[in-house]
Amino acid sequence: MKRFVWTLLALFALLPLALADGAADYGKFCASCHGATGQGTPGVFPPLAGWAGHFAQNDEGRAYLVHVIVFGLQGQISAQGKTYNGFMPPFAQLSNDQVAAIVNHLLTKWNKDLLPKDFKPLTGDEVAKLREKALTPADVLKARQALADKLGLK
Repeated sequence: MKRFVWTLLALFALLPLALADGAADYGKFCASCHGATGQGTPGVFPPLAGWAGHFAQNDEGRAYLVHVIVFGLQGQISAQGKTYNGFMPPFAQLSNDQVAAIVNHLLTKWNKDLLPKDFKPLTGDEVAKLREKALTPADVLKARQALADKLGLK
């Protein structure tokens, strides 16, 4: 019995290593375009730092943050008053937990001041539900434009 308990304790101790690592996954999948610190690439890929948190203000914005990763985005956008015209490929191969971890990383690392006081980190279950509605990169662009207008973002 003691051996079983020790085995369980060892497995629980290793559990965090098996969980999605938002910082590592951001570095692997996002940093080459958006920069190591989320600063973006002028004219092509928008900054995430000091900007993406605006979209965490409501459920529609949380959905957009998931959709842009899972389904991609194509077309001209503006962020922080500047225009960007790059292509965000879909990362549908990422697990729900990976997508949640990446979004949580960029929101809590570089957008703390923009988050609502009652902010709750995204979960893999939330991502799974949002992934059910298949979208094209053009659909995501359209949703982004409507959301930016609604939030008064330029």
